Amino acid sequence: MSPEHRTETLGRAAAQYTERVQQILAEALDAEQDRIAEAAALLAERFTADGILYVFGSGHSHVFAEEGFFRAGGSARICPVLEPDHMLHVSAQRSTELERESGHAASVLAGYEIDPDTDTMLVVSNSGANALPVEVARTARDMGLPVIAITSRAYATASTQTGPKLHEVADIVLDNHCPPGDALVSVREDLPLAGPGSSVVGLALLNAMIVAAAEKEAEQGGTPRVFLSAGMPDAAEHNARIIAEMGPRVPHI
Repeated sequence: MSPEHRTETLGRAAAQYTERVQQILAEALDAEQDRIAEAAALLAERFTADGILYVFGSGHSHVFAEEGFFRAGGSARICPVLEPDHMLHVSAQRSTELERESGHAASVLAGYEIDPDTDTMLVVSNSGANALPVEVARTARDMGLPVIAITSRAYATASTQTGPKLHEVADIVLDNHCPPGDALVSVREDLPLAGPGSSVVGLALLNAMIVAAAEKEAEQGGTPRVFLSAGMPDAAEHNARIIAEMGPRVPHI
């Protein structure tokens, strides 16, 4: 579809948004390929040792934990760190307040049997400046876990919040290349920009990393634990075997 046809069909703002998302996604996947490969190699090594990837994000970033967990084509070695008060469905306003407060990381991670010898932590924060995700990353590192981050360096650099930024704490940083404020298009001059891009791009980075890890694990002679869609032939039996194996390690299963 030509840009002109897209604008005519979708309208100017939506056409600009889809074009901008495609540009940022292509830029991020190209620029971050070395970090994706580095993260995938780490995960393949740790998955082969029976490790788990714990995924944490607060506010809208909690969708990364749910995206990676218990889904068709997804790794069974992903454990989401899900604390309702730090998500959106209990209180969006309160979750925003909590992610800016220090002192919650220990309670967020409590209840998960994390093994620093085999496990890995992924922390997602688009701004990379809020206290809670930075604190979770630092706590995980203090426990001995390698930490991967998905964040926007540009946003973190532009943020007025004080303190360390997520990209300064993590061992491996996947930059989503999204702009400060995470809004991509103007719908009218007197209105704020609209159209977030960090989830679209960040989730692609996440899944590229997981797929690359599975490939490396398979190349090394391992057997990646990947869920089948429930509607596919033999999925029930396939998934039941994985659940029996991984259930004791991943409490949300």
